[in-house]
Amino acid sequence: MRVVLASSGGTGHFNPLRPVADTLVRRGDEVLVVVPPDLTETVEATGLPHRIGAAPPDAELAQVMRSLATMPPAEAGRAFRREVFGRLCTAAMLPTLDEVCEQWRPDLVLREPAEFASAIAARRHGVPQARIAISLATASTRATTAAMPSLLPYGDQLADELHASPYLTRLPAALDPSPFPVTHRFREPAEPPGGPLPDWWNGQDTPLVYVTFGSVTGGFDDAAAVYRAALEAVADLPVRVLLTVGRDMDAAALGSVPANVHVKAWVPQTEVLTQAAVVVCHGGSGTTYGTLAAGVPLVIVPLFADQPDNAHRVAEVGAGLAVEPEPGRAGQRAGGLISGAGNLDSSRIRAAISSVLAEPSYREAAGRIARDMRALPTLDEVLDTLVSTLARR
Repeated sequence: MRVVLASSGGTGHFNPLRPVADTLVRRGDEVLVVVPPDLTETVEATGLPHRIGAAPPDAELAQVMRSLATMPPAEAGRAFRREVFGRLCTAAMLPTLDEVCEQWRPDLVLREPAEFASAIAARRHGVPQARIAISLATASTRATTAAMPSLLPYGDQLADELHASPYLTRLPAALDPSPFPVTHRFREPAEPPGGPLPDWWNGQDTPLVYVTFGSVTGGFDDAAAVYRAALEAVADLPVRVLLTVGRDMDAAALGSVPANVHVKAWVPQTEVLTQAAVVVCHGGSGTTYGTLAAGVPLVIVPLFADQPDNAHRVAEVGAGLAVEPEPGRAGQRAGGLISGAGNLDSSRIRAAISSVLAEPSYREAAGRIARDMRALPTLDEVLDTLVSTLARR
């Protein structure tokens, strides 16, 4: 079987496709990954066969981003999905995906829900398509709904077809109820457990708090304010703290660091989660999924994109607490919108960490979700079901 996997920009959009691609390759299927230019280095590192499409024109993208910066965050988010994902990225990537469908003749297209050019190309060439979730189902619905005014020129039935296409997600139903008529849930192949962390805290054995705001937050203009608020929150707590800032952030910009905090650019998540008592993060889908899969509770400080949805849902199921920034002007970032980064209340973050550490119910709820994840079918089983379903159609 020949399978195209298509992603829009950003590693958070591409990474959930990676275990699917690896499983397909192991099964003997032919895989072709199609991504925009900003993912070139990422996809090349995988060794997977790939094609690089086009990026939106710089001038048009810059004009859209300038307009977003003047909008309230919720309105800016909708406009970003409509104008960037729906209009600019779709128009830029569609020629490459049309060519791939015509010349390579795939049997199946698998796309992440914010990437629409592959769905349009698959529709034109009669290729079955399905979605690989990158976040909650509500985020997928919101992305399609917001983008649809820009997608109408490609077919007035496109919205219904996208809603009806099979939806594959690694999230269990208890965490992520799905409105889609065909939903397949799977568990990702388990990563080997990480080894013990170095003793960066000179023999202390207090609870470990892992603080991370993902791989891209460090590139924001006001990233230092985010990390400073987190440092102030943990400074007086009787805990060990590992703070990772990503490779785009100069740790020197943090200034003085509390004695109980060790700062690194990056540490493999599996090495930390086996020892962490709580994870403080922005609620990015990859971090949230990995933390819950390890049965660790969260304190989520959402900053942009789908993170408020993830924070609210984790709080609703009792696996952590959400600490939202005060409302603020939307900022610019190609791939997401940051809101209120300079309006974080360190005292509220500190109180949330203390509550999650003190109350066992948060870890118990995270443990239940982890067990639900482990009980899901394997990717092999879900791919077999998907192929059988599409063949019957």
